[in-house]
Amino acid sequence: MLEIRHLKTLHALREADSLVEAAERLHLTQSALSHQFKELESQLGLSLFIRKTKPVRFTSAGLRLLQLADSLLPQMRAAERDLTRLAGGTAGRLHMAIECHSCFQWLMPTIDQFRDAWPEVELDLASGFSFAPLPALARGDLDLVVTSDPVELAGITYVPLFTYEAMLAVGNQHPLAGKPYIVPEDLAKEILITYPVERDRLDIFTRFLEPADVEPAQVRTSELTVMMMQLVASGRGVCGLPNWALHEYSSRDYVTAKRLGDKGLFATLYAGIRADMLDAPFMRDFLLTAKDTSFSTLEGVSAARN
Repeated sequence: MLEIRHLKTLHALREADSLVEAAERLHLTQSALSHQFKELESQLGLSLFIRKTKPVRFTSAGLRLLQLADSLLPQMRAAERDLTRLAGGTAGRLHMAIECHSCFQWLMPTIDQFRDAWPEVELDLASGFSFAPLPALARGDLDLVVTSDPVELAGITYVPLFTYEAMLAVGNQHPLAGKPYIVPEDLAKEILITYPVERDRLDIFTRFLEPADVEPAQVRTSELTVMMMQLVASGRGVCGLPNWALHEYSSRDYVTAKRLGDKGLFATLYAGIRADMLDAPFMRDFLLTAKDTSFSTLEGVSAARN
């Protein structure tokens, strides 16, 4: 009666917190996912979750199946890895670089899980801020680059990891804190705090300020997110950050998070990979682990729509 896909869909629903988002993660339509749940509930004669609740509320039957999913799905992943090892292809190299200061929040747990699962793979991590990582990837010096700015290069494939919203952090008493959303002209008299990277790698410049021909009054840089938040909280400037990096501070009322534009400013994070590495079993497992970890640990991210 029960199938693995049922456990995966329940697990996805708990992580996504909505049928729409769960369907996106599973690459299904919402109607197909709803039908799958109704079919299972009909077979069991039990409801698994309460419709139209936010966050999703599971029934006792749903919680019991989630316990099974939490136990069985990791065992299946481990068994699949063991079978891959038996078939060969366990050794290899995974040298990566990141173009995202705040990515360590989900990348380090991903690497820890991957290292335990693939001890034979040579793993190395570098910051992509002191050199150009994508050309290094194309040359073969790297095997994977985490970036939100894909550049078309021969032999490089970009695998979407997740979509996020870029937002503006302002002090709780800042005049902009009371606005429903931020327009580019609002920043013309502000000190904008950014990470120390080129403007053409910052969405707040390339996709928000520059199209409106607006320049902030001053730009200040900081390498540490916590330092940026201290500056914002003390009224020393405003700062653009991904929603997941900002949530830790805004949820504690340390700063206020504001949407950029009336419809928001959304971007997608990618893993750039050489084509010859795409089918390596350990690379496929790393990408799955990265997606699972980001969805389970980051607030506000969603399945990539492109």
